Amino acid sequence: MKRNPRGENLRRALAQEAARIMAEHGIRDFLVAKRKAAERFGVSDGAALLPKNSEIESALAEYQRLFGGESHLSALHAQRLAALSAMRYLQEFSPRLVGAVLSGTATQHSEVQLHLFAERAESVTLKLLDEGIPHEVTEKRMRFNAEHVRAFPGVRFEIDAQPIEATVFPPDGIRQAPVSPVDGRPMRRASTFEVEALLAQQ
Repeated sequence: MKRNPRGENLRRALAQEAARIMAEHGIRDFLVAKRKAAERFGVSDGAALLPKNSEIESALAEYQRLFGGESHLSALHAQRLAALSAMRYLQEFSPRLVGAVLSGTATQHSEVQLHLFAERAESVTLKLLDEGIPHEVTEKRMRFNAEHVRAFPGVRFEIDAQPIEATVFPPDGIRQAPVSPVDGRPMRRASTFEVEALLAQQ
């Protein structure tokens, strides 16, 4: 198959622009960022040139390395500390950290994303109510494969001025992670111990 250097360069430029949009404007949806980048470069939306989500995430990591510097690292450290506080507080629900705060590509606009496991989602909201922690009940759709998408209950609240979005799965959900919107593989999940180790490294 013949390589198309011009096409590859444009694809790379689109990935970099989508990454910049995500970092600077707080857009979390890869598709939205991709479309905005395509619009800016005058590329039609359905074009085969559009970068994959994994390419955009790589470009985002590169963008933060080049332009984020200390401010990105300190924001990420604060997000991971807030994640650890929330995980310790919700330890009875076997919390796992997922998403951009775990991978290190979080922007200052990113929410800390947790997966919790409980027989009843109400157990989580009752714990927050007992402690007087303001929260909002949410629902999140998760994909497990091409055909299987399920909605799960969740809660959104703040710890140390950091927004936390927790999705509640049944107890056996700990054995099968939903697929990542970045690469389509099962989401990486980190336990409290692993988050402590991450913070120690950072």
